[in-house]
Parts: sequence; C-alpha cells; structure tokens
Amino acid sequence: MIDIVQIAEPHAEGFHACLDAVAREKRYLAQVEAMPLERILAFVRDSVAKDAAQFVALDGEAVVGWCDVFRAWPPAIQHCGSLGMGVLAAYRGRGVGKRLLSSTLAHARGQGLTRVELEVRADNAAAIRLYESLGFLHEGRKPCGMRFDGLYFDSLTMGLVWAE
Repeated sequence: MIDIVQIAEPHAEGFHACLDAVAREKRYLAQVEAMPLERILAFVRDSVAKDAAQFVALDGEAVVGWCDVFRAWPPAIQHCGSLGMGVLAAYRGRGVGKRLLSSTLAHARGQGLTRVELEVRADNAAAIRLYESLGFLHEGRKPCGMRFDGLYFDSLTMGLVWAE
C-alpha cells in the first residue's frame, strides 16, 4: 500500500533521493540532478512552514514519488501555481501519480489558487494523459523547449483553471 502524505521534514532525505533518481533519467524533469541535500532540507522546511501543496508517496518509509504546486510570487499572478512531480520508475503505471496529483491539486485549490500551470516534454505521453485526465488543457507548444545531452525536445505547456 502506497500512502500519500503532505511532506514533512523526516521525508527530506528520501525526497532528495527520489528527485535525484528521476532527474538523472534526463527525460522527465528540467533538472538533471537534485540540489545538494542541505538545500533540499531547507526547501522542505520552508514548504512545511508555509503549508505548501507538496505531497510525497510513501512505500513504508521510502519516498517513491512527489508532487508540488508552488504559488507565483508577483502580485498579478499570485492566483497561479507551478506544478512539479515525479515517480520512481518501479512505481509508474500503478496510479501513484494520479493520487499524488489529486491530493496536491486539492490542497492548492484549498489555499485559494485558481490556476495551475506545467510544462511537460511533448513525447511524455503517459504524463500528458494523466494531466488531461485531471482537467489540464493544452495551452501551447515550445519547439526545442528542453535539451538533454545536446538533443532538443519540444515541450508542451498545460494549464488547469478553477472557476471562482
């Protein structure tokens, strides 16, 4: 049984390891490795202090996925949040991502966000289907929006808007 819980400080090391593993695949995230553990710990502490919409998937004590939505800081777009997520390869295709995303979106909406945005590689069909299943709409395409090891990939921008 995989539990979906709001992130807490004891999850920082597992979150770091999970983020690093997904980033090193050089396919799903814009980063190719996690920040140093000390920075991740500070990031998690800040998320906890701000009651951020940041959740982790736990298999026992092991972090096997995460999802977060962080509010934009400029006043004119503070109703918007940016989505990030990842799930370890061994746990993909089992509904973990959908549960993480649903919990995170519910929390973000509860905090008053009315728009969530994301960018995804255009060839990541599974992620695109997941986002579409929860109401995200295609908003644009960025040719050569991402580059890994010298190869360019188009990316898609997607958004979810809740009517007030």
